[in-house]
Amino acid sequence: MTTHSRYRFEQFSASRRIGALVPAPDGESLLFVSDISGQFNLWQVSSQGGWPRQLTLFTEEAVRQAVFNRDGSRIAFIADHHGDEKYQVYLMDAVGGWPERITDRPDAQYQVACFSPCGRYVAFSGNATRPQDVDIYIYDLETKKTRQVTPGGGLRYAFSFSPDGTRLLAVQFYGNADQDLLLIDVASGEIRNLTAHPGREAKYVPGPWLKDGSGFYFLTNDGREFQAIAFYDLAAHRWSYAVTADWDIEGCALNGDQRLMAYTVNEAGRSVLHVIERESGRRLDLPALPVGVIMDLKFAPQDSRNRLFLQMASYKEATTIYVLDLEAGALTRVTESMLGNIPEEVFVAPELIYIDSFDGLRIPAWLYRPHGIEPEMKVPALLSIHGGPESQEQPAYNYGGFYQYLLSQGIAILAPNIRGSTGFGIDYQKRIYRDWGGAELKDIEACNRYLRSLDWIDGDRIGIWGGSFGGFATLSAATRLPDLWACACDFCGPANLVTFVQSVPPHWKPMMKAWVGDAEEDREFLMERSPITYVDQLKCPLMVVQGAMDPRVVKAESDQMVERLRARGREVEYLVFEDEGHGFTKRHNQLKGYGAMADFLVRHLVR
Repeated sequence: MTTHSRYRFEQFSASRRIGALVPAPDGESLLFVSDISGQFNLWQVSSQGGWPRQLTLFTEEAVRQAVFNRDGSRIAFIADHHGDEKYQVYLMDAVGGWPERITDRPDAQYQVACFSPCGRYVAFSGNATRPQDVDIYIYDLETKKTRQVTPGGGLRYAFSFSPDGTRLLAVQFYGNADQDLLLIDVASGEIRNLTAHPGREAKYVPGPWLKDGSGFYFLTNDGREFQAIAFYDLAAHRWSYAVTADWDIEGCALNGDQRLMAYTVNEAGRSVLHVIERESGRRLDLPALPVGVIMDLKFAPQDSRNRLFLQMASYKEATTIYVLDLEAGALTRVTESMLGNIPEEVFVAPELIYIDSFDGLRIPAWLYRPHGIEPEMKVPALLSIHGGPESQEQPAYNYGGFYQYLLSQGIAILAPNIRGSTGFGIDYQKRIYRDWGGAELKDIEACNRYLRSLDWIDGDRIGIWGGSFGGFATLSAATRLPDLWACACDFCGPANLVTFVQSVPPHWKPMMKAWVGDAEEDREFLMERSPITYVDQLKCPLMVVQGAMDPRVVKAESDQMVERLRARGREVEYLVFEDEGHGFTKRHNQLKGYGAMADFLVRHLVR
């Protein structure tokens, strides 16, 4: 096995980030967000493929999400400044022109939802009235006035207008594992809770309406361990399950004539696509798709050709948009995300394994084994902890080629879904609640022990890396399990749980007590679980990367960790990006940041 690949980090990272898939109503083109220009901007491309047309020209703002109006002539989108997540709402003509910003509250965060069927109104949500609440607003394109629809109190997010435009389907958000569906009368503001479930928690995610307005589909896990598709009958004032599976169902889309329904099943992280006849349930035969992750799926509402738009990724291809023609059985790549000119055989496919933790819980994990390992050879390894923590490690082209570059340098990667991860049932997900730095740290210890049990892993060269919650987990492991690591790399992770829960965005604060803990009532407990408490125990080299504009994990979290270490003469590398928030929006920063972290890990693990 060669120690170093002949392919450079710049080639592995030469991928374009693509997201926010939005088909035009007629299906002949689609919108997406990408950093092709070096910053997240809005682009449009033909459904047949070809070079896309850039619609926005931002350099300091990053476009995040977009919607078409009913006839495809207008677009609404949100964008923030330097990653500060203070999203503002913009309107523009689909044919081009400079976007018009219709909100002007740099202290508020908005989320655009939808146009009304008539096209005159745009519904969006935001915390402009009270920082701790999220309310629903409607903007009138003719009068250019905004009206607050909900009265305040709690977190309410608009989703879609009913087909006749008289009602809004919305979500009342209590926490990541608990929501309700609301039906709001647009004229009167009357709110009807459709899914009140006192005494228990349940997820509810809105889906598509039937064209006659008689009801709508949605995703829920109410009474179940896994999420499934349900239908709400408005006339009967009740709902029932329509499609269930033994894993979480993610995404639900109806084709133009609503004869077909498409959805994906998350099988331990891999996405499996299903298309059925909506009324009979008969499954359609589909062509083989790349094995990986389907992030989004949509039909175009006025497309008569039954084309399914898919946003997909795999271990060897960054997120890319495909069009699946269900009548022809043909899959067409519409966008191109891989530009590094690296042969497919260089990339490493992960293997799904399970690791027994201290209490018998089986931890799913993706194990990447570098190519070319010979008998008697031992290689270094990196334990990668995903963020969230209510998120999931999946077999995609993770972190812009970061994994695959490290693999090319001879570093094995173990990427587990420790307790608290989504995709493995609600009980598994909620095991992280009010237990940050608790049982999941023992899962991490079990993962380290598993790596040491492999005869091809060098147990003295195991590093740990993670971002956001994964950064917290990295700091916890490095300070509380100090003898297990050759190095540690933290990307925007909290160091002090007390200051963390005090500094999150205002509309997050009502959820923090149940999720992490209360800064006053649980102060002793939170400090006992905070990496900053154990900073003197750190033994391995540490790197910390942070965005100065981060609203979720503020820069002070990283500052206090670095300052304490440097005051004690400990080795720590600190890289701050003044024009970034929670992660990277600008491509040059992404390259610099991941490149620096990769270099740090290679220096300390490959020798």
